[in-house]
Amino acid sequence: MSKRKAPQESLNEGITDFLVELANYEKNVNRAIHKYNAYRKAASTISKYPHKIKNGEEAKKLDGVGAKIAEKIDEFLQTGKLRKLEKIRNDDTSSSINFLTRVTGIGPAAARKFVEEGVKTLEGLCSICLKLKLIHILYFEEFEKRIPRAEMEKMETLILGELEKVDQEYIGTICGSYRRGAASSGDIDILLTHPNYTSQTEKQPKLLHAVVEHLESIGFVTDTLSKGDTKFMGVCQLQQNDEDDEEYLHRRIDIRLIPKDQYYCGVLYFTGSDIFNKNMRTHALEKGFTLNEYTIRPLGVTGMAGEPLLVNSEKDIFDYIQYKYREPKDRSE
Repeated sequence: MSKRKAPQESLNEGITDFLVELANYEKNVNRAIHKYNAYRKAASTISKYPHKIKNGEEAKKLDGVGAKIAEKIDEFLQTGKLRKLEKIRNDDTSSSINFLTRVTGIGPAAARKFVEEGVKTLEGLCSICLKLKLIHILYFEEFEKRIPRAEMEKMETLILGELEKVDQEYIGTICGSYRRGAASSGDIDILLTHPNYTSQTEKQPKLLHAVVEHLESIGFVTDTLSKGDTKFMGVCQLQQNDEDDEEYLHRRIDIRLIPKDQYYCGVLYFTGSDIFNKNMRTHALEKGFTLNEYTIRPLGVTGMAGEPLLVNSEKDIFDYIQYKYREPKDRSE
């Protein structure tokens, strides 16, 4: 009876390890599945190669290893590391998203949302889950009730007025079904921007935190669920006054800080509806553009997206893709 051979360690384990790490980054952080598949295929092929790879040129002869991956292999073999991976590992957002996706049940989209909300560790994840449960138990009956449009309008007036007190350069929009003219809403979803924050600048968490802290100081924000660099999740309540004897319920509120150059793509996306957004994205592709909640970009002949186009209003987006402009109230299809 022949002995069973012990599994052999790959001769090119260092190369396959960095390819798998790059693959996970593309899937979890960039959501670029084609790049994820390319890196995984190259890693699989190289793991089965029976010789130690000496350079990128040798690797290029293998199925699934193209010129760009070969260049990375050369860099790794010559220096023992990869600049792209070093940059990824040093980026707090990327490393946190990759880490959270290792938790069963958390995919890339959920991981990104958690990181945007300031949750970057296992301890933070446990803390927010416990806090969410407690807050939702405390205000369960109130959260179950819809917010009448009249109350939404009062909150909009208050929020936009208080923004001006903090800094007159803030721009804020209440999105969701409220902006589409709905008679009632489930929660308050606010998009916020400021000229000092663009996609080219460093993150500006103080711009978000200053607004939240001001709304807390006037008693409007009553509880915090999470507060990250770009997103706040919490609870708010209109205060009773002498002119208004109505007693208001606690409501869920989300505030997102968006780069100024991405603001109107964000407003369009978060206004909805989901079906309207899907139809617009489909039409954009037919006209040679790719549209998402961040940017609108022209597509080249190879299908690769170009640089983001300048957008100063929602109407600019409609104009680029030659789509008749529709007021928010007409987007509930």
